Amino acid sequence: MLDLAPRAPELRVPYWIDGEGNEIDGLKLTDLGAGYKIIFCFKASCPSCHSRGFPGMKKLVDNLSGKGFGFAVVHTAFDDDPFNSRERVRENQLKFDIQVPFGHDPKSGVHYPTVMQDYRTRGTPFFIVIDPSGGIVFSDFSLDVDKLIAAFKDK
Repeated sequence: MLDLAPRAPELRVPYWIDGEGNEIDGLKLTDLGAGYKIIFCFKASCPSCHSRGFPGMKKLVDNLSGKGFGFAVVHTAFDDDPFNSRERVRENQLKFDIQVPFGHDPKSGVHYPTVMQDYRTRGTPFFIVIDPSGGIVFSDFSLDVDKLIAAFKDK
């Protein structure tokens, strides 16, 4: 079978906390398990991230955990707004009660955050879905959360 999905690059996010808020040394895609992986990218000052993105991610985690899915959330702080700081990572993890790894991926000089560079994301809220073979099968702003959950309902 021919695999046409582009390969998912390894994560290069410099700061991570685990699902309980403890700082961890790093996170690799393999740390999310052997199945599907969903990465949600947000920016703390993004209203749509809070009104649509986080509720969608929470729903995915609540419905697909234990069904071959691994999850991570990345704060892609791609502008110079001081509000988009590392402190927003744990704050949002608690606010939305999503107990998965959260990363902080800041802008570095003129360079966008690593996830934005590597996955060619164009802003936030942004969802990335990686299949078990490591192919990127979805990468966009609007993930139909209900459709994805329904597809794996009985698995």
